[in-house]
Amino acid sequence: MALWPLLPAAVLGIGLLGAGLAEAQIALSKLTLAGKQVQSVNLYGAEYASQETLSALLNVSRDGALLRVTGLGHTLLLPIDEDQQRATTDFNTVQLDTRRVRARTATLINGNVYLPLDTLARGLGATYETGKFRVAAPTLQGVSSRAGKDADRLVLDLSRDVEVIDEQRGAKVVVTLRGLKGEPRKYTTRGAFVPRAEVTREKDNLVLSFPLTAASGVRVFKVVRPGSVRVVVDAGPGIERTSPVLLQHVTRPLIVIDPMRVEGVGRDVTLEVARRAAELLSGAGWQVRVTRDSASAMNLGTKLQLARQSDVFLALDLGRLPGAKRSGVTVYEQSGESSAQIVNAIRAGNAPPYGALVAGNSGGTRKLGELLRGELKGGGVMAKQDTTSRVLTLREAPQAALLMELGWASSAEDLARLAVDRRLQAMANALARSVATYLTARANNNASLGAQGVER
Repeated sequence: MALWPLLPAAVLGIGLLGAGLAEAQIALSKLTLAGKQVQSVNLYGAEYASQETLSALLNVSRDGALLRVTGLGHTLLLPIDEDQQRATTDFNTVQLDTRRVRARTATLINGNVYLPLDTLARGLGATYETGKFRVAAPTLQGVSSRAGKDADRLVLDLSRDVEVIDEQRGAKVVVTLRGLKGEPRKYTTRGAFVPRAEVTREKDNLVLSFPLTAASGVRVFKVVRPGSVRVVVDAGPGIERTSPVLLQHVTRPLIVIDPMRVEGVGRDVTLEVARRAAELLSGAGWQVRVTRDSASAMNLGTKLQLARQSDVFLALDLGRLPGAKRSGVTVYEQSGESSAQIVNAIRAGNAPPYGALVAGNSGGTRKLGELLRGELKGGGVMAKQDTTSRVLTLREAPQAALLMELGWASSAEDLARLAVDRRLQAMANALARSVATYLTARANNNASLGAQGVER
């Protein structure tokens, strides 16, 4: 019995195709498809490409004897005519978006689906000649905006569909449009939540970016219509925030202000400064908790729990030491160890992935302290700098934590200054500005830790 050599599957496949070519008027040919060299076939004088070949450019799905072709902002419906010769004529009716026309349609060659290139070009708005199928580069045709009550909207009009990836990078939203052509430009809007946006170019992509407030969520989706595509971006407090809880330390940090109660000095100045600073920060979209009001206060356990969750912890107090002849404002940086081993380990330099979101080193506290003293000085309030390890809530705060002494309870001069409303407002302004500046810079530095991009 004669033994025949085994043939590789690829060679066998070519042989089968060759057999099919012999039975019909089919010839293999080369095609430049959107700039790439691929294989096509010439069937009874018409050029066809396989479903597999076209899948790099289009989405082709089969439902029985009907093909659905989507891409470049269009939807085509082509019947599969198993009579190859008849498929190459205008015997069949195809649907190009909403138009029904008589044209060449799809057929089968050795069980594989092949599609007519001239019909595809007609439906997709492409340029076609034998051996060349050209697709115009996708372009950004316009950017518009709309202001809403609890969210603003940006709309990008594209000439055809592209891959879209959106992500949060710190305090910014970045929407990358792959392969899109367009001119870099800055935009201003009438919206309260997205007052400005910018389109820039990064290599072959266009990138839309805009600032996102801490209280806002973002939603990105496409509207695909025949011949055009819209990318819609909604942002504002009316949109649900969907970033993971850990990453919310970047996108929605928690600020805790702890005004100590000081008896026997008349006016409750620590609470007044805390309230004013909290109002300024909350009005700018930051998440703020104050540990007490004039009628009630959190217990120590609740305060410690908040401190451990905080991204900025600010304790406000008056200096109190029997017999001390001290005066003036002092900003203390916490220097004690935390009760949590992971926090101490990260501060010692053993930071796991995302460790910066769990605990910060002393650099964050130092930076916030410098910002606060600078803002106080700008408001006419001179402040000294020192460190402390005696405040339990500061030690438990994993990120930046400061104690600000507004003055001394034993100093008549300090108490007289604190009776002036303008001085209290200057302190509140300094607290709010320094915290906002610090957290914005931290968010931008942590941009690489933003929510993972989502493809659309």
